[in-house]
Amino acid sequence: MGESFWKYFWLILGFTGQAAFFGRFLVQWIVSEKNKKSTIPMAFWYFSIAGGTIILIYAIHLGDPVFITGQSCGLFIYLRNLRLISKEKRRKLAEGEGGEAGRESSG
Repeated sequence: MGESFWKYFWLILGFTGQAAFFGRFLVQWIVSEKNKKSTIPMAFWYFSIAGGTIILIYAIHLGDPVFITGQSCGLFIYLRNLRLISKEKRRKLAEGEGGEAGRESSG
């Protein structure tokens, strides 16, 4: 495969990551409008992880330490938020609250 193929491969990968990352804002906006209040759905965090991971791979390819550091820190925060949501969901289930716990959190 030629140099041209890899050039376009990396550009497409980078734009795919950006699209996934943008998707998180779109999902958050739609859910907030539906709920008539600021809401951060679980899909927001999954889009964040997907987009952040793809962009991190792209940044590593570019060898950009600023970009790599930013995306790495972001991924840590997204994963930590999912862990906190999961912990809260388990706590509520143990207390018998159940329901929508962990699916959405107000922001």
